[in-house]
Amino acid sequence: MKILAVIDMQNDFIDMALGTKEAVQITDRVVKEILDPSYDRVIATMDTHEPDYMDTLEGKKLPVEHCIRDTEGWQFNAKIASALAQRDAEIVEKPTFGSLKLQEILKEAAPDEIVFCGLCTDICVISNTLLARAALKDTPMSVLAGACAGTTPEKHTEALSVMASCQIDVKE
Repeated sequence: MKILAVIDMQNDFIDMALGTKEAVQITDRVVKEILDPSYDRVIATMDTHEPDYMDTLEGKKLPVEHCIRDTEGWQFNAKIASALAQRDAEIVEKPTFGSLKLQEILKEAAPDEIVFCGLCTDICVISNTLLARAALKDTPMSVLAGACAGTTPEKHTEALSVMASCQIDVKE
């Protein structure tokens, strides 16, 4: 079984509170990956914060309200949401960068391969790939560089380099 893990393709990370032009540019590529029938299963994460976000450790270190549950910024981008619905994707809400629930799902599925894409390469994508590497040490994994964007282009490149160092294949 081949799983596609789509990380945090939400409005706030694409073109709202923390959006970047690079995030906007990868959206169509991520839709293409979601709709690719070579993936047996698609799982998508949602960064999910509550109204008290600014009082949390993350809120103090990143004082930009984003992905507050039930806001427009928290929602998936419309194209992404449509593609996820077409694939009957499983949605995993996560309150922080890496998702332990996603790792439990991946371990239970015991896939032959996991492919990661999404946002942000240097925060949530790298966190989830490294957790997956720890949870499934012998499972082939890759990250699609052309279907990810970082908080900056430089941090995107740095994160890809770290993932490659941890035996996660970097593909275009």
